[in-house]
Amino acid sequence: MEKREQLYEGKAKRVYATDEPDLVIVSYKDDATAFDGTKKGTIVGKGAVNNRMSNLLMRLLEKEGVPTHFVRELSERETVVKKVSIVPLEVIVRNVAAGSFSKRYGVEEGVVFAEPTVEFSYKNDDLHDPLLNDSHALALGLATKEEIAAIKAMALRVNEVLKAYFLTLKVRLIDFKLEFGRLADGTIVLADEISPDTCRFWDATTGEKLDKDRFRRDLGGVEDAYNEMMQRVLGGAR
Repeated sequence: MEKREQLYEGKAKRVYATDEPDLVIVSYKDDATAFDGTKKGTIVGKGAVNNRMSNLLMRLLEKEGVPTHFVRELSERETVVKKVSIVPLEVIVRNVAAGSFSKRYGVEEGVVFAEPTVEFSYKNDDLHDPLLNDSHALALGLATKEEIAAIKAMALRVNEVLKAYFLTLKVRLIDFKLEFGRLADGTIVLADEISPDTCRFWDATTGEKLDKDRFRRDLGGVEDAYNEMMQRVLGGAR
């Protein structure tokens, strides 16, 4: 496969065209941002961790019936994925109150929900990714009613699979963000990544944060937390 021109560069990844029109190469960076891009930094080795972990989890989800964009891993930082048109909805699934949910609604971090919550943000940097509901998404033409239903069902299935999987690694899956894309024929698949950048992971025994909150909140040990998650995912439960 031939890697061609760069198509896109985001906060955490670059995307390159290939000689196969339906496939692209994603290259993961070590750049880190938080708070709508106002905080910037570098997490050494993050790109490799996020790439490898995402790929392993995408393969796991495929086996559990969740269609994804994953094709194959090229190197520790690069992966071939199906070319998709990203649905401009960030899908956040929450099992436990934390982060912006706690701030927005005055709920103490750590409160466990009776059932998972699903919320949407409009994926739009200029508007700072505002929250929206199903009716807003329909009014803005971001997705059809059928697509929204499919996305919600897939997001909850991802949660079910990953929550159980991470518990075997002695990790609680607190919340996470997903993105979905449309293939050329309109099929909705899971896209983007699943990593300490996009998930909140707490050690099931100690409650230690093993994710990007260590960067957001200046807790220190950011690289160690990412590497710890990678070791648990690669090595299985300890």
